[in-house]
Amino acid sequence: MVRQRIRTVAQTTAIGLSFVFLFAVVALAQAIDRRQSEPGKFDYYVLALSWSPSYCEASRERSPDRAPDQQCAGRPFSFVVHGLWPQYERGFPSYCQVPAPRLNRAIVGGMLDLMPSPRLVFHEWDRHGTCSGLSPNAYFETVRKARAVVKIPEAYLALDKPVMVTPDDVADAFVKANPGLTRDSMAIACDRKRLTEIRVCITREFAFRDCDEVTRRTCRLGKMAMPAIRGGSGGEDNASAR
Repeated sequence: MVRQRIRTVAQTTAIGLSFVFLFAVVALAQAIDRRQSEPGKFDYYVLALSWSPSYCEASRERSPDRAPDQQCAGRPFSFVVHGLWPQYERGFPSYCQVPAPRLNRAIVGGMLDLMPSPRLVFHEWDRHGTCSGLSPNAYFETVRKARAVVKIPEAYLALDKPVMVTPDDVADAFVKANPGLTRDSMAIACDRKRLTEIRVCITREFAFRDCDEVTRRTCRLGKMAMPAIRGGSGGEDNASAR
């Protein structure tokens, strides 16, 4: 009888704890959801800069017969803006206004020097820009200001031959070129063999800041390829970059 009572109490306690845990998880999810529904409610930005030659090379491998888009057939690009993403300390908001306010052609055309793909401009506005709490004009002006904060290392501005690098090589080059930037403020992203982009964490006032959730996802490859900027020796063919 005593053992049965102890067993019953233990089972009841376990069930109670399970409900408490479930309630906590649901409450947290609801809190995150409520925050995501509020444009402008976030902690900092992540500026993502894609290595354009990697994007074009990967796209060409996936669809060799597809006509190249503007990024891969126009003027050569090195690092281009992938996006400016509002970020929480844990997680990030997305698609905060559905449907998103539409972009006019002047805004899209005005961003093609930094984001050389109209489709990318539209996508980044819909998914991330709507969470900034800013108008389209103000958001893309913020993108331009954030991009101006980060200096691209000189070695990567005109890379005319493909090279093999480590994630540390790339991170160190950016840290050296940008006073105030540290390894705790950025991450290096890659696919299975190539550098794909760097991600730099900045405050809403455009200062570098630490971001553990972002940096812990940095590339783990021992070595990764950096394809040459289109037109360089050993680089991509100008007519079939994508």
